[in-house]
Amino acid sequence: MNLAGQTAIVTGGSRGIGRAICKALAKQGARVGFCHADDPKAVDTLAEISALSEGFSFACDVSSETEVAAFFASSEQALGLPTILVNNAGILKESPLTKTAVLDFDRVIAVNLRGAFLASRAFVRSSKSGRIIFIASDLGVLGREGMVAYCASKGAIISMTRCLAHEFAPDILVNAVAPGSIATDMTSPDSMSPEALAKDLATPLARFGEPEEIASMVSYLAGPDSKFITGQCFGVNGGSVMQ
Repeated sequence: MNLAGQTAIVTGGSRGIGRAICKALAKQGARVGFCHADDPKAVDTLAEISALSEGFSFACDVSSETEVAAFFASSEQALGLPTILVNNAGILKESPLTKTAVLDFDRVIAVNLRGAFLASRAFVRSSKSGRIIFIASDLGVLGREGMVAYCASKGAIISMTRCLAHEFAPDILVNAVAPGSIATDMTSPDSMSPEALAKDLATPLARFGEPEEIASMVSYLAGPDSKFITGQCFGVNGGSVMQ
């Protein structure tokens, strides 16, 4: 129970990697509040969290300044002042550059990057110490054709991690986790073309990761054993990026 007494906020926590993170933090004793994009799966996720610790859920568009502020205010009222923030909310739009609509590009940047900015700002305005953990991606380092908005947003997340680590040390430690290909609703191997699947499996470990493997790293970065780590991006990616 390394996180007993802590309050964690997770954006995009109703399914996939976010859900695994919520459950892992709750299992470690943290109170967990998460937001979601009006997702019916949030009911089940909240029940699973509440069986382990105190839980709270809130429907929220993370790209909206007003809605993010309401989420933080409601979560604080329900669970107390947050000490851990996990910026996980993200979406993916795949298309060639010449066929990428401006609205689609803007929406990916708004959710993935602006959302992380708004949540981080809300967190540091209320919490004077703690942890911020970003969920980036190996594609923020590698890049990939047909994914310009997603790759750009995740590369920027890695830079944001370093900026905030400088700005808020030593009181708030800021790190990122950059997953490789993870088996979730958003990146299911069952929905991929043979060519795309072969590309994602072309790593030393030659498999998709599980959401729980990302959650394990997040739990470590949120806990007491990581107190000399800040400004780092940890690749949990099966070897797709080696640094």
